[in-house]
Amino acid sequence: MPVVVNEIFHSLQGESSHAGRPCVFVRLTGCNLRCTYCDTRYAYDEGKEMDIGEIVDRLSAYSCRLVEVTGGEPLIQEGTPALVRALLERNYEVLLETNGSRNIDAVDPRCARIVDVKCPSSGEEGKNDFENLTRLTSRDEVKFVIQDRLDYDYAVEVLSRHEKARSGCRPPLFSPVFGRMEPAVLAQWILSDGLPVRMQLQLHKVVWGPDRRGV
Repeated sequence: MPVVVNEIFHSLQGESSHAGRPCVFVRLTGCNLRCTYCDTRYAYDEGKEMDIGEIVDRLSAYSCRLVEVTGGEPLIQEGTPALVRALLERNYEVLLETNGSRNIDAVDPRCARIVDVKCPSSGEEGKNDFENLTRLTSRDEVKFVIQDRLDYDYAVEVLSRHEKARSGCRPPLFSPVFGRMEPAVLAQWILSDGLPVRMQLQLHKVVWGPDRRGV
């Protein structure tokens, strides 16, 4: 089954508990949301159709066993679950980054699903599928991208209502919007409240800058 691919590249994982690890990224085309701070708008429409076997062949050129399927929003493509399954069957460690608006149960639970919960500054908080927070496994992660205090308070409130997001998966991720939220401020809020979360920076932007693609 084909999928539409925006780009395939080898880089360091920039986010999540896997940050810093070498990783091959398969960025799929298309997204059903339009977040105000989106940094991959080029993935809304750009891409070419590829068979899953062709993608797997491309990945074999890299001496890397960690693969992330991302977007855009990968779960809007019908072939994404089959792609993830094909990678797992070839003994890749697979991550899936999703915007949280689609049912993650479509994806094999052997895959680590990184679920973004949209905060108010995204303009898309009404699209969150909060049932995803009941579908989490111990491999999965929940991410909140935070631009201001309203976003922070929203994230804290969501975690207070969803025990599985707090303790049924890896520690929740709080990520400041690059260039809009001062990391030190977010760090101080987390420390003051004693939150059991992981603050993350977008490592790839620190290393290569915010505008470079394919890293």
